[in-house]
Amino acid sequence: MKRRDFVLLATLFSGVSAVNVAQAQFNFGKALEAGKSLLESETLSDADLQSYFDQMAADSDAKNKLAGPKDAYGKRIAKLAKGLDSYDGLKLDIKAYLTPEVNAFAMANGTIRVYSGLMDKFTDDEIRYVIGHEIGHVKAGHTKARIQTAMRTSALRSALASTGGKTAELAESQLGDLFEQVVRAQHSQANENEADDLAMRFMKTKGYPSVACVSALEKLDALGGGGASWLSTHPSPKARAERMRTQV
Repeated sequence: MKRRDFVLLATLFSGVSAVNVAQAQFNFGKALEAGKSLLESETLSDADLQSYFDQMAADSDAKNKLAGPKDAYGKRIAKLAKGLDSYDGLKLDIKAYLTPEVNAFAMANGTIRVYSGLMDKFTDDEIRYVIGHEIGHVKAGHTKARIQTAMRTSALRSALASTGGKTAELAESQLGDLFEQVVRAQHSQANENEADDLAMRFMKTKGYPSVACVSALEKLDALGGGGASWLSTHPSPKARAERMRTQV
């Protein structure tokens, strides 16, 4: 065994006695393979990330109804996305889901999806703020950090799996779980503030009314969070609106 592989296994099994390992019936080759997956999750290339997010986006689009070019929501999102094929070096793919949930999300490959439930509540400029906020999470590296964390966790689970199981990979059976961990989970207060700051910059750079950042957050606060997981974490929408008002 190479010294590098031995060190990797030592890291995986630190604090686990030889007896416990035997009782758990670990498959040595499988554990080593999972350990390599753990190491690789720390050094994902941009090409790897692009591939993983492309798979997640395709899976999400297959499970939700996209607004078509003849649909009212499709026409509206196309109008809002005009001139936004890219922003600050990030290629964008902006579309709408016909889903009543007040929500939106972005992936590190530039996928942005806005739900029709949110579009029903927000003005065009408020939706532009939402798009800017989601771009902010991507540009700040929040989604990239999340997928690295999620894959690291999957690798550890795989190392402890029963003999005969498969090393964690982006199979169809795991895409839903990965989507929840990477896309739908709430961001920290610091991440939300950073995304808000980048959204404000986006609005000003594109010449959109920056006051829409404030009105969108105030509207969400009036909805009581409205089930919008992308904005319902701490600090509250009201506190964030007050913070954004100072930047208008």
